[in-house]
Amino acid sequence: MKDKIREIERCDCNVIHQKIVNQVKNEMPQEEELYDLAELFKVFGDSTRIRILWALDKSEMCVCDIAALLNMTQSAISHQLRILKQADLVKNRKEGKVVYYSLGDSHVKAIFEKGLEHINED
Repeated sequence: MKDKIREIERCDCNVIHQKIVNQVKNEMPQEEELYDLAELFKVFGDSTRIRILWALDKSEMCVCDIAALLNMTQSAISHQLRILKQADLVKNRKEGKVVYYSLGDSHVKAIFEKGLEHINED
């Protein structure tokens, strides 16, 4: 990803293409939706949470399992799962004394896969 840093090219003129500007403006989501989208992407901005999501894509797991997999404390994993759950990226179910976590829905897997596809482009 760092190799892909390139200089941004600019126009040599100041022409505003008003028709295009108006079209895009009319199709742009509401400010609140864009804010919520930015907040969602912030959740993906942490490598520990990405590793948890990757693991949960492979299998439903409890906090103990995730902590062992990532060589982290259960407390640290619980904190990250709380953030992921608040963003509706993971869900949980209780079986006796054990709480199992899994991806929230198929959209989470799709976002994850598209992100990996993007960074692995040539």
